[in-house]
Amino acid sequence: MALVLSSLLLLGLCGNSFSGGQPSSTDAPKAWNYELPATNYETQDSHTAGPIGILFELVHIFLYVVQPRDFPEDTLRKVIQKARESKIDYDKPETLILGLKIIYYEAGIILCSVLGLLFIILMPLVGYFFCMCRCCNKCGGEMHQRQKENGLFLRKCFAISLLVICIIISIGIFCGFVANHQVRTRIKRSRKLADSNFKDLRTLLNETPEQIKYILAQYNTTKDKAFSDLNSINSVLGGGILDRLRPNIIPVLDEIKSMATAIKETKEALENMNSTLKSLHQQSTQLSSSLTSVKTSLRASLNDPLCSVRPSSETCNSIRLSLSQLNSNPELRQLPSVDAELDKVNDVLRTDLDGLVQQGYQSLNDIPDRVQSQTKTVVAGIKRVLNSIGSDIDNVTQHLPIQDILSEFSVYVNNTESYIHRNLPTLEEYDSYWWLGGLVICSLLTLIVIFYYLGLLCGVCGYDRHATPTTRGCVSNTGGVFLMVGVGLSFLFCWILMIIVVLTFVFGANVEKLICEPYTSKEFFRVLDTPYLLNEDWEYYLSGKLFNKSEMKLTFQQVYSDCKKNRGTYGTLHLENSFDISDYLNINEHTASISSELESLKVNLNIFLLGAAGRKSLQDFAACGIDRMNYDTYLAQTGKSPAGVNLLSFAYDLEAKANSLPPGNLRNSLKRDAQTIKTIHQQRVLPIEQSLSTLYQSVKILQRTGNGLLERVNRILASLDFAQNFITNNISSVIIEETKKYRKTIIGYFEHYMQWIEFSISEKVASCKPVATALDTAVDVFLCSYIIDPLNLFWFGIGKATVFLLPALIFAVKLAKYYRRMDSEDVYDDVETIPMKNPSH
Repeated sequence: MALVLSSLLLLGLCGNSFSGGQPSSTDAPKAWNYELPATNYETQDSHTAGPIGILFELVHIFLYVVQPRDFPEDTLRKVIQKARESKIDYDKPETLILGLKIIYYEAGIILCSVLGLLFIILMPLVGYFFCMCRCCNKCGGEMHQRQKENGLFLRKCFAISLLVICIIISIGIFCGFVANHQVRTRIKRSRKLADSNFKDLRTLLNETPEQIKYILAQYNTTKDKAFSDLNSINSVLGGGILDRLRPNIIPVLDEIKSMATAIKETKEALENMNSTLKSLHQQSTQLSSSLTSVKTSLRASLNDPLCSVRPSSETCNSIRLSLSQLNSNPELRQLPSVDAELDKVNDVLRTDLDGLVQQGYQSLNDIPDRVQSQTKTVVAGIKRVLNSIGSDIDNVTQHLPIQDILSEFSVYVNNTESYIHRNLPTLEEYDSYWWLGGLVICSLLTLIVIFYYLGLLCGVCGYDRHATPTTRGCVSNTGGVFLMVGVGLSFLFCWILMIIVVLTFVFGANVEKLICEPYTSKEFFRVLDTPYLLNEDWEYYLSGKLFNKSEMKLTFQQVYSDCKKNRGTYGTLHLENSFDISDYLNINEHTASISSELESLKVNLNIFLLGAAGRKSLQDFAACGIDRMNYDTYLAQTGKSPAGVNLLSFAYDLEAKANSLPPGNLRNSLKRDAQTIKTIHQQRVLPIEQSLSTLYQSVKILQRTGNGLLERVNRILASLDFAQNFITNNISSVIIEETKKYRKTIIGYFEHYMQWIEFSISEKVASCKPVATALDTAVDVFLCSYIIDPLNLFWFGIGKATVFLLPALIFAVKLAKYYRRMDSEDVYDDVETIPMKNPSH
């Protein structure tokens, strides 16, 4: 079974950017409480070429122009099928058609290669004939320059054209140097990259047993959570029942408790009122007696002879007329008693209504404890079942085929790593040869273009427009010589350079178009997944190799894609076809015993709500008559003065009138009476006012209590009846519903755990992301990015420079005539217009 993982890695060693991703398309449940420990891999999930990537993109664009056709999937399939044949008949029409298809696909590359071959063949021949022609003083070989009217213009055009071409050649040489350096630099990274990938693969191998141990350990977490709920059945189940009952019972008990408090307040108010009324009767009598005494004293004082003499008589008459105000309030002694109402309230209080309410509260609060005491046996049975499930899960994980697959894969990884480390020094040695050869090629081109640059520099700087062709300076002549040296080197080496360009172009372009691009677009996998392609007896190669069921659709593309998404090996390879974990982790089978134990869970509850005595006490209180008392009679008296007048004001007025009398017995007697009135106010009136205030408060309490008393009691009794009916009719269904909910919670822990196990083993355990990463590293990074991209950039740069050597040497030959010192020149006569040669020649 390790074949798939091995084949993926093997394909990689023969790989897009580094892989990464989320779990497979199988969606995990919305809220997992468990999560496998994250595995950290060393190899990066992405690879970028950096700034040099722009040059690589230019090469890709050029290749697209040369080879714009789509990846030939059908053609490649037929080629593979033909290659599988023991003997190929090339005369068959289908073989010829296949060959034509290959040629059609390779048309752009073939055309470029043919042009390169023509360049290779013709350039030495042209150079040979050009050299022979020059030696015969032909083809510009004679050291004589004919004067032309547009000579100055031509010289400038040739110089500018050569300079532009040299710059283009320099850019190509720069690309060649960069590509050569990139190959050397990247090959040096290969060892580190390989070590990083193998380290990740070993992390995969080592982490898988730990992940399985973690899965098993989470059963204890689940079991502990279930045990916690079982041990807390009083708060979980009992609390749930209590919470369902509270909204229907607690408000009724609260109202009854409030009514019990109101009854107590009523009793206190009636007691206070009764004692206040008795006190008022006594205090009113004492006030009346005191006022009678003081009136008698005042009348005796007013019989003094001085009262018959003016102006004292007027004062005495005024005092005598005010004596009628000194009277106590007789209604205070006529206020009715509340003994009858108090006796009725006391009769109500003989039933401990508050105690009955507390008993109702207590019956609710005892529900959790009663639930716990009634379920001890069931809880113990459930715990025994839970302990037995752990061993079943352990057995399942021990039979998983993942461990066997990874064991086989471990051997393959070790062998592959040994092979790579054994051959990496050879690769690095070959790379040094390639680097040295590339350096020589780039240096040779650099030498040629340097001669052209020196020729331009010397020619431009040393050119004297006033000098004749035979009198040109040494610097100008040297420039011309440099140009011709560059021409000679171009003829000598350009065809050799073109051979290297053609060879590297054919190899690099085909690898890019047939491996790198289709690997990136996954077209490469589609070819491998073609039915009956790799084995004529198997529809799908992987399925046939793994399970001997070739009709089952298991493709390279699907396996690679799942590994990229970091999916587990079990789900990626569809190992359920050999070991279906769903059968072994059957949730219903494992939870059936738990459910049967929980179904035997029975709870019986009795809720106390007041009782007949409590109901009767409420009805008696409503009938005690406090809501029918004549409160206005009492309130009317609390607003009146205990005496007919304000005694304190009366005393001060009496003192003022006494002071207006002449000194003597009358004056002194009136002052003593005024003082007596003040004392009566302090000792009699103020206590009565205090009692009246107490009476007012008691009356207000009774008014508040008695206001709508009958309606309140009726409402409470109706609510009590509703609560009692709810308990009678619904408590059984409440207990059943809460028990089901509790059972669902306990079973839900294990359903959740079983689902998580199945999901984790299928999607998470032994995630094959490092295998996809290794494949990407081998193909996309090592082959395509480290080798093919720099190789293609190399032939692109060197090829461009080599091709532009052809126009460069043409312009150099033309331009050299204008810089070199000639042996002869044209001579003009002032009369004749026919040019004559120099006599010396």
